[in-house]
Amino acid sequence: MGIKLSFELSDRDLRYFRTALKESREAVRDADEQDILDAIRQALTDIRRNEPLPDFVAQRLPVIESLIAMLLDEDWRLPRAERERLMAMFVYFSDPEDILPDDIPVIGYLDDVIIIELVTREMQHVREAYDDFCRFRNDYDREHADSVDAAIRRDRLDRRRQQLHQRMRRRSTRVSKLGNW
Repeated sequence: MGIKLSFELSDRDLRYFRTALKESREAVRDADEQDILDAIRQALTDIRRNEPLPDFVAQRLPVIESLIAMLLDEDWRLPRAERERLMAMFVYFSDPEDILPDDIPVIGYLDDVIIIELVTREMQHVREAYDDFCRFRNDYDREHADSVDAAIRRDRLDRRRQQLHQRMRRRSTRVSKLGNW
């Protein structure tokens, strides 16, 4: 039988994590994106070697993988600001000597999980837009199969992507005006 632990991060706690993420963002601006992706993939491989993982860590690995897929999706073309947020999270997560060193049994990934939660909440509208884009693309491809010209397909995807990018910016702006993370 499991135990559910719940705790609230104060504004001071959140500032602490925001500062750590901001430092990672600064590092991202000059870093090679491919190097960061290689590091996060290696970190995921290393983490999986330590199985069985705590469930609170294992449950977030698919989230990280979906964010990597979103970042790499050439049809989606994630905007720069959102790319930097993800890369900063990847830099933080792949650093084994962050706030809590990752080699501390059970709790070593707790700070990484907090960062993942904060970034995924911050990017909720981006993830929703991307999910809508993937559904649109899959439906379009299924409906038209091989009968559509590649240029027409690209135009339809571009148009839908632009609509969804505008929607995610509107929603993200609205949330940031409310003062949420």
